[in-house]
Amino acid sequence: MAGLPAWAIALIVVLALYVAFLVLLAATGRGGAAREAALLIPNLARLFHGLMRDGEVPWHAKLVLALGLGYLATPIDLVPDFIPVVGQLDDAVVASLVLAYVRRASGRAPIERHWHGDPRVLAKLAPR
Repeated sequence: MAGLPAWAIALIVVLALYVAFLVLLAATGRGGAAREAALLIPNLARLFHGLMRDGEVPWHAKLVLALGLGYLATPIDLVPDFIPVVGQLDDAVVASLVLAYVRRASGRAPIERHWHGDPRVLAKLAPR
């Protein structure tokens, strides 16, 4: 790793710790939790994208979705995403708030239709 800047080395170390956390979850019989932790952000991005294209979702909810998707996509978060577990908590909170707004505006059916992850994760992000 000689010649790499300090930030690149730090990023590699943090990513290695994150992968080690996922492997630890899988090795302790929590493979589903590891998979969902690894797929949370991609599943949320896919959900928000699908909801933005859905005709049942009103324009004002789509605006909130666009803002939420922007927050999820930017590397600048309240807690950086590369910090294992904690880094995704702020994304989950933002997603929950956005989904609560969308649910009030258009109902639960569009959200369930566009979610591609574990239904139990959706139940925690957007409770009934």
